[in-house]
Amino acid sequence: MKTKLLLIILGITLFSCETKIEKEYITEPCPEEEKIPMAQLKEELTQKGFQTFDYVDDKSGDTILMQQYFIAFLKSGPTRSQTKEEADSLQKLHLAHLGRMYEEGFADISGPFGNDGDIRGITIYNVPTQKMADSLANMDPMVKSGRLVIEIHPWWAAKGFPLR
Repeated sequence: MKTKLLLIILGITLFSCETKIEKEYITEPCPEEEKIPMAQLKEELTQKGFQTFDYVDDKSGDTILMQQYFIAFLKSGPTRSQTKEEADSLQKLHLAHLGRMYEEGFADISGPFGNDGDIRGITIYNVPTQKMADSLANMDPMVKSGRLVIEIHPWWAAKGFPLR
């Protein structure tokens, strides 16, 4: 009888206990990314030697700042007779070069094309002059070896517009 009574009291105690889970909420808003005024951004780019222009978008009323970039087409070069080992080594050095260009802020995007055509890939250089883009592109070990050649063109894009 005592055992039954003890089990009943224990059961009531266990089932009557309420598990409380408290959640902590952060009530402060996330800090917004500070936006540089368009006129200031244009002035900074101009001081660094970049070519820019702006216009007002009729639809949104926003001022759109355009900047000149340089797009480098990486094309098949005249020297493609390297052994597989040499080509693999050059590819690693090529990728390291492109990674360095991105890390140092000289190139914004690079990538190969998905076919086996003459144009093998592109790199978009974020530098003030075509001479600088050409110099950086020609530092690529694939270009130095003759496996790739570079063709560079000025290219305009709006500042702050992401790829979709």
